[in-house]
Amino acid sequence: MFGSLYIVATPIGNLEDITLRALRVLKEVNFILAEDTRVSSKLLMHYEIDIPTLSYHQHSSDSKKFEILKMLLDGKNLALITDAGTPGISDPGNELIDFILEKEPDIKIIPIPGASAITTALSASGYKAFNYIFLGFLPKKGNTKLFEWLKMGKITFSFYESPKRILKTLKVLGEYFGFDTKVLIASELTKMHEILYRGSVEEVTEKLEKSVLKGEMVVIVSL
Repeated sequence: MFGSLYIVATPIGNLEDITLRALRVLKEVNFILAEDTRVSSKLLMHYEIDIPTLSYHQHSSDSKKFEILKMLLDGKNLALITDAGTPGISDPGNELIDFILEKEPDIKIIPIPGASAITTALSASGYKAFNYIFLGFLPKKGNTKLFEWLKMGKITFSFYESPKRILKTLKVLGEYFGFDTKVLIASELTKMHEILYRGSVEEVTEKLEKSVLKGEMVVIVSL
């Protein structure tokens, strides 16, 4: 009998933001596949989870994927976790899942839901989120057609951005959508220094220019 691959969401900051089901699965599998074993060790040690961890990340080779596939074929149950949040969302986990299902479609892929930076930020935004678009990381160039399409749809959209690029990105958003467009920037979500910057593009830009920026950010734009 084949093993199963569990896609386990982990906290995005606060270690308490993990489900009871996720903890149970992490304690029961044979191996845990972690994006960075040094990062994951903090969570595993906190909850006294003593399961062997293997590294799987965006630079992992095909031989590593075949190694993981063989373990599943041999009946081992594996849990895939990322450094923060849900694997497969702007994360190389989707490539591993696609690889495994292409080689052996009968292997069970079981999602264990939990924390997500996008939904966390959206829930506190106050913007319409009956429908929204998640863009991952914006391409560094060639946003014109994408922005024109978003402008026509007038739908809330969100993406990840680095602190080094955020001010430049806000300037671009202002030029395309207007500097009075409502935005929310979520920084250090669920952590001690969590802060939500909200207001027009112009207002948020002024706030960020006076702040020390660090950590990956979630940007939400309301059209």
